[in-house]
Amino acid sequence: MNAWKRGFITLACMCALNACSKKPDIQFAPHAQDYASKTDFAEVEHVFPLSPKQRDTLTPENLARFSQEELDQIYARLTAGPIPNGEFAGTFFFADGGGVKRISEVLGGLKGIAVDIKLKKMERLGEALWKGKVFYKDQKILRNMIRDRDFLKLIIDGDPDTLPKTKINGVDAWLLFPAKLYCGQSLLDARRESVIIDYAFTDDIEGYRERPDFLAGRRGLQVRDEIRMIRPGFYLGRAYMGRVFVLNFTLYNPSIADRDRSSFLQAGKVQEECWSGTQQTTTASAK
Repeated sequence: MNAWKRGFITLACMCALNACSKKPDIQFAPHAQDYASKTDFAEVEHVFPLSPKQRDTLTPENLARFSQEELDQIYARLTAGPIPNGEFAGTFFFADGGGVKRISEVLGGLKGIAVDIKLKKMERLGEALWKGKVFYKDQKILRNMIRDRDFLKLIIDGDPDTLPKTKINGVDAWLLFPAKLYCGQSLLDARRESVIIDYAFTDDIEGYRERPDFLAGRRGLQVRDEIRMIRPGFYLGRAYMGRVFVLNFTLYNPSIADRDRSSFLQAGKVQEECWSGTQQTTTASAK
């Protein structure tokens, strides 16, 4: 049994124990819809620190049960952790559906594109097409994994088989939409850095393909992602188009998660490669 299958079996067992479809017992600062009612993130982290045990109850599945404000408060209590390396399975979701409207507005601003996007349609499309990201840490770049070959024929010039590809869970995935990796300021929480995934200036990356790679760049949708680590092998991300927040996503590598889980629960810390700010984060001794 390979590491990916073993890792996903471990995740499935954790889901059964932690009730993946239910919201974990995470505390949040009280809030309403208006911005003035929201608590400062530094205070949220001070009053409601996230312990390693609490982070261990979070999964790609149950994160989608939280409201957007709750996800924002979770994200603000995280640090960037190590910059990922290798393949990470990905899922994306809209906590309140508002991101779909924002995507429609951004896409509608592009010449020649008419958009009428529904939430479920968008989520199904994402599940069918986008399968995650491959990080090349030493090169400070990544590529996105796209699974649907027929879809590729519609958006690329030439034969899809000329594209680089990999396998995830034994299924072919083509590598497109390169991006640059670096530590930088979060657009949500400036108290500490996030790992930034920047699509703006990627035409100098080896293997760049004008169509479709330009779509994510500065002449297209101006995509910028940022991620922070929930626990080893598991990251929560935020995607922006033109600096407008549009959706949440998760990245998960079961091999890393399985390998480093025990040490993280015991020590409560990981190697930080980005600036983690001056506010102390919780350790394993926290409740």
